[in-house]
Amino acid sequence: MGHYSTLFSSILSQIPRHHFENLVKQHGADRYVKRLSTWNQFTALLYAQISGLESLREIEGAFCVQAMRTYHLGLPAQICRNTLSHANGKRNWRIYEGLFYKLLVRCRELTPKHKFNFKNPLYTIDATTVSLCLSLFPWSQIKHKKGAIKMHFQYDHDGDIPCFMVMTKGDESDVVAARKHIELSRDSIYCFDRGYMDSKWFRQISDAGAYFVTRRQGRLRYRIVGQHASFHGRSNGVLDDIVVAFDGAESKKVFPKWMRLIIYREPGRNGRTFEFLTNHLQLPAKTVADIYKSRWQIEAFFRWVKQNLKIKTFLGTSENAVLTQIWTAMCYYLLLAYIKYQSRYAHSLYYLHNVIRAGLMERMTRLDTLNLSQKRLNRIRDGDLQPFLPFA
Repeated sequence: MGHYSTLFSSILSQIPRHHFENLVKQHGADRYVKRLSTWNQFTALLYAQISGLESLREIEGAFCVQAMRTYHLGLPAQICRNTLSHANGKRNWRIYEGLFYKLLVRCRELTPKHKFNFKNPLYTIDATTVSLCLSLFPWSQIKHKKGAIKMHFQYDHDGDIPCFMVMTKGDESDVVAARKHIELSRDSIYCFDRGYMDSKWFRQISDAGAYFVTRRQGRLRYRIVGQHASFHGRSNGVLDDIVVAFDGAESKKVFPKWMRLIIYREPGRNGRTFEFLTNHLQLPAKTVADIYKSRWQIEAFFRWVKQNLKIKTFLGTSENAVLTQIWTAMCYYLLLAYIKYQSRYAHSLYYLHNVIRAGLMERMTRLDTLNLSQKRLNRIRDGDLQPFLPFA
């Protein structure tokens, strides 16, 4: 049989292999390994992510059927589900966390800037919960006899990609996790919802020379200092722009600095009214409202990840196996973003994901993939058409 490569091998070639092997050596993951190397483990997990496989048996069967098409990947003759299960449970998940940040560096070299006129880096901070069956995942127990883990994200609006993630128990407070794990950078703007309303968190952001934008909680106690200098009457939906300070005994001691309280109403007769808090005293009030509005992008990101990646059904029940699978999923998300920005792909990540899934083990290049039409993609999905040359 002549030499050939598949679309899957083309995607794997985008992984910084030397960085991956350095991470493997750092954690001693391949020490005493005889059958399935860490790279082979990652290859199998990435294949499962893209193909939507939900069990170790499905992965074993898929590679058995595809044996004539996978020899060029350097995989063993057979991937045994027991061997893969053992690797998922024992090999340190931090290898895949490290790979995520290596891929992030490459992505950031290509990502476009956010849509706003200011030059400050813009981030949204939020978290999403993944429910787990307590009888299968006893280490994930939270209150009320339930199991869950929480994924805390820092979302970069330059390129719309996650630039930081940490996983905690499902009952850990969002703001506690942010204060503990987020590394704040000077002059950056951090947007978050009312769940992060905390004077200590505001102080931490301010001391780092950064800014926050959030919604006011109804029970927040504050005193009015005066009218903001830029407010000259209602316009562009801005009803008021005042300077305020915390008035609670503890909160004003922790964070005594002034903030802006911007009251904004959405366009339309039935438009809702919002109240935003920020420590940025120079931005136009309408821009502050638009910054908060832009945080919907992280909600769209959460929906995309949960609907298209395998982070709700798991290939193993140990904590290490679960974290390994989630970090692999996030690596795949960055790979999609990297391919999109590198090629200036015009369509969405969802469409790109579907195209890659349809032709994953075909003799195609990434360029061939990006040129597939919707009609041709549908024919490939239905099994009516081979994308290019059939295998010998």
